[in-house]
Amino acid sequence: MTAVYLSAKLYIFAIFSAFAEQVTELAMKISLAVRFCSAFLVLTIDENGSRFSTIQGVNGDIFRNQDTNSWYKDGVKLIQDNLGVKPNTNTAKSAILFLGDGMGFSTITAGRILDGQMKGETGEENVLSWEVFPWSALAKTYLVDLQGTDSASCATAFLNGIKTNSGMLGVDSTVRRKYCASLTDDNKVVSILTLAERAGMSTGIVTTTRATHATPASSYAHAADRNWESDADIKAKALDDGSKCKDIALQLIEYPHGNGIEVVFAGGRRELMHKNQTDPEYPDKTGERLDGRDLIQEWVDKHPNSQYVWNQTGFDQIDVKKVDHVIGLFESSNMKYEIERADDKAGEPSIAEMTEKAIKILQKNPKGYFLGRIDHAHHDGSATKALHDTVAMNKAVAKALEIVNKDETLVTVTADHSHVFTIGGYPKRGNPVLGIQKNLGDELAVDLQNRTYTTLGYGDGPGGLNGSRPDLRNVKTDAKDYLQQATVHLGWESHGSEDVGVFGDGPGAYLFHGVVEQQYVFHVMDHALCLSKSKQKSCDKHVTRGGKPKSSGAYSLSLPSMMYVLLMAALLI
Repeated sequence: MTAVYLSAKLYIFAIFSAFAEQVTELAMKISLAVRFCSAFLVLTIDENGSRFSTIQGVNGDIFRNQDTNSWYKDGVKLIQDNLGVKPNTNTAKSAILFLGDGMGFSTITAGRILDGQMKGETGEENVLSWEVFPWSALAKTYLVDLQGTDSASCATAFLNGIKTNSGMLGVDSTVRRKYCASLTDDNKVVSILTLAERAGMSTGIVTTTRATHATPASSYAHAADRNWESDADIKAKALDDGSKCKDIALQLIEYPHGNGIEVVFAGGRRELMHKNQTDPEYPDKTGERLDGRDLIQEWVDKHPNSQYVWNQTGFDQIDVKKVDHVIGLFESSNMKYEIERADDKAGEPSIAEMTEKAIKILQKNPKGYFLGRIDHAHHDGSATKALHDTVAMNKAVAKALEIVNKDETLVTVTADHSHVFTIGGYPKRGNPVLGIQKNLGDELAVDLQNRTYTTLGYGDGPGGLNGSRPDLRNVKTDAKDYLQQATVHLGWESHGSEDVGVFGDGPGAYLFHGVVEQQYVFHVMDHALCLSKSKQKSCDKHVTRGGKPKSSGAYSLSLPSMMYVLLMAALLI
């Protein structure tokens, strides 16, 4: 027994000796590895697994005080914040769609920098109001017939839920462009605004474009051509007998759903005035209509307790508690660019002002609006105008977020398309985004011919060059009328075809993720508000719209019916 016991003991000792040698060898390898590396780190999670609680490393250091680096700490904090984000699966009482027409990622980036620099910052670290939204996606903008994109058909996608052909408003792809006879009830489609009106909600449109322009018009009109804004347009542009088709302005005034669109703040008086009417702001301008109808007055007569305004003074005098319907048309055509707004003698409200007043009117039984004016400036090849409008839109979104109940309101910010607008090169931090590039040594950046250049430019447009590119040393590139240089010389800068961002917050916003088709935006809003019968198979109608009360108290039965869809767009073409 003793021999067996000693033998077993020696055998066990041999095993442990061999294991110890392996452990020692492993430790030496680890030691060598550590010597070749700056450090190794261990991230530990607290007991509930919800956040980083400690960060440890060799001698308490991670890559030379990495854990105290502000950028590193920002990343850790963002992880902590994002781990706390929970999807809001309630039915939305209201929804706001901010549509920056033409606001692609290069515009967002340059607009973010400009906004920061206008605050006295270097700009790059700035954050726009919608960039903190917890949910986002990419939307593909191609059309049924184009690899590229068009504002009318894009707006039809995100407001009506289908893709269609270029130039179409509120119709499917079976309609032939400019042929009135091809437009029937069978190929018309229903917008999110119409679904809201049918559900008893209030609706509105806020835009700095004409109210009849393609992006806002896609919410209420059906047309075989986006340019049929007045009866004069149909007569001039239809390729068949257009007399049986209603122009877009007439469809706005005669909109038959619910109790009509409650708020319209926009430009475009001329499409609603007949040719013998003189514009109130410009004595040398008249209306365009050939039918002799004063559609503005018809709108006022149609809606009790309504009001029409056309300048800043009238806008300021609107009593939101007393008016139920209001139409404000602040220009004969499109409203001024933000950077030019102060030059308007009659005065025009800002995008933020119109947004705030629209919400306050609609919140009595609220619902929505469009916001406009990024797209035209890009078409003109003017980055200064476009980016100042982006800054104005940022203020409008921020103002809306101050007013609405974010727990009950789906807020979506997106674009219909981008532009061939670029931001690039190697400018130093804080270099004026509208200026000439300077490098890290504060020297002017130059091309192979020793000519300076800007950070911003266009692939095509009015700034295209006929011949050699001029030097910009003595050019004021941040002037409002300066046209950034473009590669291809066109009279009108074109749209970009890449995907655009979709940013969401509030009920249903968690459905925005991944890469989606553009019409998906409509379906998220429809589901969040639980409006169409197709969506009501997977959602519950809001209690104020006939849904069953929830025992959890998610909805307050004592509150009045305060639903609204705020559809904000930007400019179009």
